[in-house]
Amino acid sequence: MSRIKVLVIFGTRPEAIKMAPVVKALEKESDFFETRTLVTGQHREMLDQVLDIFGLHPDYDLDIMLRAQSISDITRRVMDGTEEILKSFSPDILLVHGDTTTSFAAALTGFYHRIPIGHVEAGLRSYNRYSPFPEEMNRTLTGQLANLHFAPTKGNEKNLINENIDRETIFVTGNTVIDALLSVVDSKFDFQEPALREMDFSLERVILLTAHRRENFGPPMEKIFRAVRRIAEEYEDVRVVYPMHLNPGVRAIARGILGSSPRVHLIEPLEYLGFAHLMKQSFMILTDSGGIQEEAPALGKPVLVLREETERPEAVAAGTVKVVGTEEENVYAAVRNLLENPSEVLGMTRAINPYGEGRSAQRIVSILKEHFKDLKKRGIEGGEK
Repeated sequence: MSRIKVLVIFGTRPEAIKMAPVVKALEKESDFFETRTLVTGQHREMLDQVLDIFGLHPDYDLDIMLRAQSISDITRRVMDGTEEILKSFSPDILLVHGDTTTSFAAALTGFYHRIPIGHVEAGLRSYNRYSPFPEEMNRTLTGQLANLHFAPTKGNEKNLINENIDRETIFVTGNTVIDALLSVVDSKFDFQEPALREMDFSLERVILLTAHRRENFGPPMEKIFRAVRRIAEEYEDVRVVYPMHLNPGVRAIARGILGSSPRVHLIEPLEYLGFAHLMKQSFMILTDSGGIQEEAPALGKPVLVLREETERPEAVAAGTVKVVGTEEENVYAAVRNLLENPSEVLGMTRAINPYGEGRSAQRIVSILKEHFKDLKKRGIEGGEK
C-alpha cells in the first residue's frame, strides 16, 4: 500500500508551536504517512527558534519575509511558493493551522489544485470580521475551503455546524498548543535575560504582559500601558515584564509610557522555552494574544484579555480568563481586583482548562489514518483529488 502524502504548512511562531506535535505524531506513523513540512517564513527569527526547540527540519522554506511587506504581499508570495511545491510533491492532503495569512493562502492554493485540506484549530470565531484582523476572516475562509476540521472544543464544533459545515467532517480534538506546552515546561530551565535572573518569583508578584494586536495599535495600547504603569507604581511587590513586540511603533509607545517605571521591565522577545517558563513563574498574565488564553490556564495562571472580544469564549465560560478590554480604568480595576482578592485568583486557577490534556496531536493523526484507510477501502486513492 502506498503511503499517504501529507504536506504540513505553517509560517509563524505560534503555528510552529502548535503544529510541532502534529508533525512529530505523523513522523511516528512513517509506515502509513510520508510527511513533508513547508514553512513560509511569515515570521523568521522567532520561527527558527521554535524549529530548533522541537527538532523540526522543514523540507521546504519559502523565506517570504520582506521588510514592511503588506498582507497582500504575504498572500501573493505564499500562494506562488506553495503552488510550485504542490506541483512537485502532489500531496494527498494539506494540513494548515488556525488563522494566519499563511494558512488561508496555502489553503486557497490547495483548493485550486483540488487537494483536500485539513484545518487544525478550526471553528474559533469572534464574529467580528475586523477583530482579530485579519485573523478572523483568515480562519473563517479557511474553514470554508477545508475538507476536515479539527476543532479544539465542542463550542468550535457548534460554530462550524452553524455555518453548514458537514458535521461528519468535524472532529473535536482539544488544542495542540497544550501538547507542545506540556512537553517543554517541566524541563529544568535557567533564564538568560538579566532582569528575569534577578527576580525572586516566590516573593514578588510578577505580571507578564503581552500586547501586539493590530487593532490595539495606537490609543488602545496607550491606555493599556498607562493602567499597567499605575499598578506597578502602587504595588511594591509587583513587577511587570513586557517582552516587547518587534513593531517599532509598539516599542515607541511602550518606552514612552513604561520605560521610566522602575518595576516595569521592557525586554526583548523571548524564545519559546523562556516564555513558557516565564508564564509558569508569573502571578498573572495580561495579554491580547489568542494562544496564551489557551496555554496559561494549563499552567494554572489567571489571564486578563486585553481585547473587546475573544474567539475563545470557552475559556471565558470556564472561568480561566476574563475579557477586560483596553480602557485604562477597566484594565486597572481588573488587575487590582486580582491583586487584592486571593479568592478571585483561586477561582480562575482552579477552573478546568477547556482545551484538553495534551493528546490532541495523537487524536488528529489517528483521525487522519482512519480517514484514509476508509478511502482506500472504498477505492478512493488520495481523497478528493
